[in-house]
Amino acid sequence: MRKALFLGNWKMHHTILETKSYFEKFLRLLLKHNFSDRTVGIAPPFTSLFYVHSLLKETPVKLCAQNAHFEEKGPFTGEISPLMLKELEVEYVILGHSERRHLFGEGDELIQRRVEGVYRAGLVPILCVGETLNERKEGKTFERVETQLKKGLAGLKEINPERIVIAYEPVWAIGTGVNATPSQAEEVHNFIRGLLEELYDEERAKRIRILYGGSVTPENVNELMREPNIDGVLVGGASLDPEKFFKICSINL
Repeated sequence: MRKALFLGNWKMHHTILETKSYFEKFLRLLLKHNFSDRTVGIAPPFTSLFYVHSLLKETPVKLCAQNAHFEEKGPFTGEISPLMLKELEVEYVILGHSERRHLFGEGDELIQRRVEGVYRAGLVPILCVGETLNERKEGKTFERVETQLKKGLAGLKEINPERIVIAYEPVWAIGTGVNATPSQAEEVHNFIRGLLEELYDEERAKRIRILYGGSVTPENVNELMREPNIDGVLVGGASLDPEKFFKICSINL
């Protein structure tokens, strides 16, 4: 049984003062409930990680990071190593997000090195894959997703399936308000599950969680989560509002 995973990606939003206000509201809502059947996490900006770490102590909310370098240390100006994140008890790291790929030019080889470095450090990499609108129109969705997935996981031959997460994020649905339909998302999630079986084996493929990301809201999350191969959601804009993100995290499973 795969435990549902709800992760909020704040991207470049929320100062420390805004973060304090956010968690006052979010934790007040969340801690009234026993969510033992799901995992909830938030990825704030790097400048807030230390502060958020202090807020999340004694809570079930997992601390996540939005990226990481592949080396433990070195002359890499502006980068953050997996060991630095581990020191702050970060558990999940988002890698290969479409914004990193398309806005900052990160290719499959670099993302693969990041995935391997994060995994080897004992953190959980969340490998993001997804096609552009043109690729979908040209019928290249599966081709693009397969390339990104196989190259991204190329350095991990033997894995603990509980320590790998895949996130399918169609680029055309991120921040646009246009969401893939549940059937469109499930079609790709099922395809990814088959690829994971090819890479590893059926048993491990069944245990790896595959998230959906792309304009997830309290209004569409229920339908998405009814699909058999959607194991959770990676939430962008809606996670910036504590009440909206709580509604997403608290749906009936």
